[in-house]
Order: sequence, then C-alpha cells, then structure tokens
Amino acid sequence: MISSNIGEVASIFLTGALGMPEGMVPVQLLWVNLVTDGPPATALGFNPPDLGVMSKPPRRADDALITTWTLFRYMIIGTYVGAATVGAFGIWFTHTHFMGLDLSRDGHSTVTFHQLTHWTHCEEWKGFKVNPWTDAYGGVHSFSHPCDYFKPEGKAKASTLSLSVLVVIEMLNALNALSEDGSLLHMPPWVNPYLLIAIAFSISVHCLILYVPWLSNIFQIVPLSAPEWGLVVGLSVPVILIDEVLKFLGRQRNASELARRRRKSSYKEA
Repeated sequence: MISSNIGEVASIFLTGALGMPEGMVPVQLLWVNLVTDGPPATALGFNPPDLGVMSKPPRRADDALITTWTLFRYMIIGTYVGAATVGAFGIWFTHTHFMGLDLSRDGHSTVTFHQLTHWTHCEEWKGFKVNPWTDAYGGVHSFSHPCDYFKPEGKAKASTLSLSVLVVIEMLNALNALSEDGSLLHMPPWVNPYLLIAIAFSISVHCLILYVPWLSNIFQIVPLSAPEWGLVVGLSVPVILIDEVLKFLGRQRNASELARRRRKSSYKEA
C-alpha cells in the first residue's frame, strides 16, 4: 500500500512538473484507493511464513518499523509506478505505434512531447488540428475546438490507459509483497490463493467500469482494445522485475549482516 500510494503521488507530481494535462481525475484515484487496492492488501494478511525467515538476522528491540533499505525499496517501486502511469498517458498522445503495438486503430491524432507539455498554449498554435477518435465500442469522440483534445473528452483514452496501468501495476506489486525478500520463483503466487482471488476481483471490477457504459461515463473513461491492453501490461510487468532485483540485493544484505553478527558473537565468546 505504501509503495503503491507513493506511485500515485509520484504520478500527480510528474504530471504537474512536466506541464502535462491532468492524467487522472479525483473520482478515478478514489476508486483505485477504495475498491481495487483494498482486497489484495487484505488478502496479503493470509500469507504463509517466508521460506527464509529463520536465515534473516533477528530484529533488535529498537529497530525502526520501516528501515532505510525498506524505504528505499518503496521509493524505487513508487517512482516506477508513477513513471509508468504518466508514461501511458503520454504515449497515447505522442505515438501511434509503441513496442510493436498498433495504437492507431482509434484514429487519434498525435502531438509532440513539447506540445503535450505546453498544452495550455494551444490557442497560440497556428494550424493546429486534431481528428476525432473512436473507442472500442465505436463511439466517436470529436471536438468543437482543437484545444479540447487536452480536456476530459479528448484525453479520455489517455486517462483510461493511465488508470488501467495504475490498477494492473498495483496488482502485480501485491504479488511482490508475498515475501519481503523471497523471489516469486521460490514463493509463487498460488501459495496464497486468497490473494489470487482478490486480484481477480479487483481486475474484474475495473473491467466492469470500463465496459459498462453508464459506469464508464461516471469515471470518464472508455473501453480499451487489445493493443491498448498490451500497452498496459507491457508497462506494468517491469515492476516485478525491478522488485526481484531489489529482493536479491536484500538477501545479500541479510546474509552479510547475519555473518557479521555471528563473527561478533564468536569473538565475544572467545
């Protein structure tokens, strides 16, 4: 929850710092925090013990609940969550093809990164025009003024991609939390079936608001096509790889600390 929430804060900060349009509206962030985050976080309470729990150095009575290393991990993961969320938003506006995926099927116009980060000056751009785009259900989204492209109706697809990346990446981050330092190769997701059920529930309710028209209107989002889901997954999966590297480094730190304490204990006994 901490690392995921750091990611949400990072996404809002990056959007503002870069000068991009607001990626997600408050109701979308509220939905993520109240509905999709809760079940996986609760299910993690049913985790079995870590496989290597007895090989870790014992905690001291005065140890901080969140160590410097743990906070560093939270910040790294959170930063990636924020970057991926903002990245999905920006990719839709600036690309028609990305990672081999065809994002041009909806017919949307692309802009340069400079234009996206200076969208408030849109009125000053001579000859700026945008095409209407269609969602996965064939709904046409057109604009009475080109600058409306950066407002709720125009950025609905980009916001949907951003929100979907945030949801999926937080589900994968829940898998990371199965073990503090243990790899998913040694402690696979099915050791906690409650977590798998919770993730399935969260993804299902997210799809519900995507593909039920009156719900998608409330949340100002639109249905996604298969290539767009490919983009969502492609930007989300690296969070597992990043945490696997951090867990490996954590195991090395634990082993070094345990060896140091054993040497110190042996010296005192001698």
